Amino acid sequence: MYKNISWVKKNEDWMDRLIVTWVVDLLMGITFIVCFITGLLKFSVLLQVTGLNEVILPAAFISDLHDWSGILLGLFVFLHLFMNRRWIVSVGRKMLGKT
Repeated sequence: MYKNISWVKKNEDWMDRLIVTWVVDLLMGITFIVCFITGLLKFSVLLQVTGLNEVILPAAFISDLHDWSGILLGLFVFLHLFMNRRWIVSVGRKMLGKT
């Protein structure tokens, strides 16, 4: 059916990579939101200014969630940079004038 089957295989690999990139970026965004919100909840001055300091919050759980989401965020950022390393090097060379 296909005369050039390597083209089909190449496009399937590209689609798999695109899906993995999309999932990594989505998870990176979710962990950023969790880390940011829990960071705000841990910030006592902000809670006093907004009047939320009298609200009982599970501080230990929020702290653990913040710590783990920060670790996951770091891993997803590292994975994102690793997956886009060719683009980063290409743009870096163009900006430095080494084409």
